[in-house]
Amino acid sequence: MSAPSASDQGFAPPSFGFGEVRHRRIRPRAHAFRYRAFFVRAPLEALEGRSGNVLFGMNRAALIGLSAADHGRGTPLRLWLAGLLESAGVRADGAIWLHAFPRVLGYAFKPVSFWFCHRADDALVAIVAEVNNTFGERHVYLLAQPDGSPLPQGVELRARKSFHVSPFCTVEGRYRFRFFTDDSRSLARIDHDDEQGPLLITSLSGRFVPINTFQSLRALFSYPLFTFSVIARIHWHALILWLRRVPLQGKPDRPADPMTRGMP
Repeated sequence: MSAPSASDQGFAPPSFGFGEVRHRRIRPRAHAFRYRAFFVRAPLEALEGRSGNVLFGMNRAALIGLSAADHGRGTPLRLWLAGLLESAGVRADGAIWLHAFPRVLGYAFKPVSFWFCHRADDALVAIVAEVNNTFGERHVYLLAQPDGSPLPQGVELRARKSFHVSPFCTVEGRYRFRFFTDDSRSLARIDHDDEQGPLLITSLSGRFVPINTFQSLRALFSYPLFTFSVIARIHWHALILWLRRVPLQGKPDRPADPMTRGMP
């Protein structure tokens, strides 16, 4: 017997987002790449239970899936997010959606995941960017208006860079975030500026499709070993930068505060 579906459990079903990742370095050596990618869009409720089948599952063995254990800080995700939002004075008593790379064949590396937090009237009031580095460390950037008011579509949100991600970038400067999301597609853009100006320009985009047998097989065969390729590409492009003599930076200690508050 198959596990109950999301609709059977009373919440909106997850979707795949099929699209691409883009990355461009401006200095001291120009370097750019783009590749096809896919992610999962899922409501928080889906990560609070176990559902799905062998092709796609939540908190269960599956070829593609999401696991609550890959996010947060070891506490129930709803409590973790509530604590973050409360500390920032944000009231998000409506739907919360996660956009994240899935596990594929049991493996996942998630450079960044996004939690879209809404009020009961469906207004988007906060976005939590959950960042992982290749050293097994995690940090979150909480993006919200100072007064907790809704975030307009496409508004630029900023945050001080406070977490080490790449050995070719120092932990300084700021991030500029912009998000365009509706029921059919999503675009997240993250640019990194240092004291000289723009340094990195990155984006993740995708068009949403319902998760079913056909789309699950499409993901498996069109993006083979996808999450393995994410970590492989990170090291491949690091090698290219090293060969091009982009200076290496030492790794600092992780920040004492696991959250950085952003600003408009």
